[in-house]
Amino acid sequence: MTPIPPVLVLAGPVARDRVAGLVDEVRGLVEAAAGVVVCDVGGVGPPGLAVVDLLARLQLAARRAGGRILLRAPDPALRALLDLVGVPFEMEGEAEEGEPALGVEVEVEPGEAAV
Repeated sequence: MTPIPPVLVLAGPVARDRVAGLVDEVRGLVEAAAGVVVCDVGGVGPPGLAVVDLLARLQLAARRAGGRILLRAPDPALRALLDLVGVPFEMEGEAEEGEPALGVEVEVEPGEAAV
């Protein structure tokens, strides 16, 4: 059974004075949750470079602590902006690179049971 990762809800607007506290919070959550933290970004407001900067810092903190971040409910404009500036993020519910999506059977050799 996979443990349920903790969720950090980010509500906008993003203020620079909150960044250090959020970085520390993510680092602590990663260490306590075996490496995965879900960041709910549905309420961060209009995407901009301040949001991208915050998410990049949170991702860096998570990676330095040995973990990673999954984004929950990103606005399509935020996803496009993250792609544009080259800051890759995994989205909650998407299959990891190289892994099949849930419910997809992997092709097997004849005579082997499907996985």
